[in-house]
Amino acid sequence: MKIESRLAQIGSLSEPATGALSFPVYQSTCYRHPELGKSTGFDYTRTKNPTRTVLEEAIAQLEGGDAGFASSSGMASLQTVFALFSQGDHLLVSLDLYGGTYRLLERVMSRFGVTATYVDTNDLDALEANRLPHTKGIVIETPTNPLMMITDIERVCSWARQHGLLSIVDNTLLTPFFQRPIELGADIVVHSATKYLGGHNDVLAGLIVTKGKELSEQVGFLHNSLGAVLGPQDSWLLMRGMKTLALRMERHQYNATAIAKFLDQHRWIEEVYYPALPSHPGHEIQNRQSSGNTGIFSFRLKDARLVAPILRHIQLIAFAESLGGVESLMTYPAVQTHADIPEEIRRRIGVDDRLLRFSVGIEHADDLIADLANAIETGVQQLGL
Repeated sequence: MKIESRLAQIGSLSEPATGALSFPVYQSTCYRHPELGKSTGFDYTRTKNPTRTVLEEAIAQLEGGDAGFASSSGMASLQTVFALFSQGDHLLVSLDLYGGTYRLLERVMSRFGVTATYVDTNDLDALEANRLPHTKGIVIETPTNPLMMITDIERVCSWARQHGLLSIVDNTLLTPFFQRPIELGADIVVHSATKYLGGHNDVLAGLIVTKGKELSEQVGFLHNSLGAVLGPQDSWLLMRGMKTLALRMERHQYNATAIAKFLDQHRWIEEVYYPALPSHPGHEIQNRQSSGNTGIFSFRLKDARLVAPILRHIQLIAFAESLGGVESLMTYPAVQTHADIPEEIRRRIGVDDRLLRFSVGIEHADDLIADLANAIETGVQQLGL
């Protein structure tokens, strides 16, 4: 079946006893054993829960992996994956990435002797120059958050495999509807499922997908041992959100492209970072490895003084810190999502005080453009620019 059909049918054939189209929420934490030495397959809900299992099987199948694991947040998924590494191990990591990932690596994993070097992961020469004898993995965001840098997944994962490195790809921004990194050679895919997969700003969740029996068993052991698993109610909410993923991603992409084109021609916008634009340096790679574009992009204003009035005067668009929901959100990365990254590093990669990130929702594109245009013009008038 096409992915649209598989998404819409998540869980609909998994309850033969009653024929329920919406798979039930199994709230129980423990399960009866038929007799000594026998199990129904479910013993304790941290290890395995029927509702969570349906979700995990769905995401593994959608991403083309062998096993899926649902976690209590995107950060919990990353922590579980990073637990594969040991003291003295070194990671190569995307230069521009979510601030929470940077915080986890620099303030938590570093305490356990795991170090990281931040590199443009699309530059094989830079990757080779920074690869050390104890480098064990590469962590890729593509597109990156917030500057939308693109990595050639197939090319870089092939390089990683040649050097015995584990390749981990954060696929949050495109989802398996538009991009499937495992099919391009990745070993592990992670998601902040709070974002596009959930899609309604009402559930906190993370997902992991692995390729290969041994790796799947290793992550399964860590998932159970660390215990940051997704509860049954949130698993059900996430499945419900994923059923409409195809429709939402198409609308997110349509709206984001229309607004990015509008801003690309605006007199007060210096630069728009969106891979759908032909001017984007990763445009061709994105088109080759993905079937569409995300609903989020960033743009840089010509004057930093416009940031505050724009955030104050947007009305339909909410000034809020997240992405991927049906409602449009505007974020100021320098003081919100990327505040934990030192200012010197932020400025070097381009996350400065003129950059705004726009998570475009599924409202009408004309209304969003009008709201944004009005906020910019009001700011210009108030500042006398």
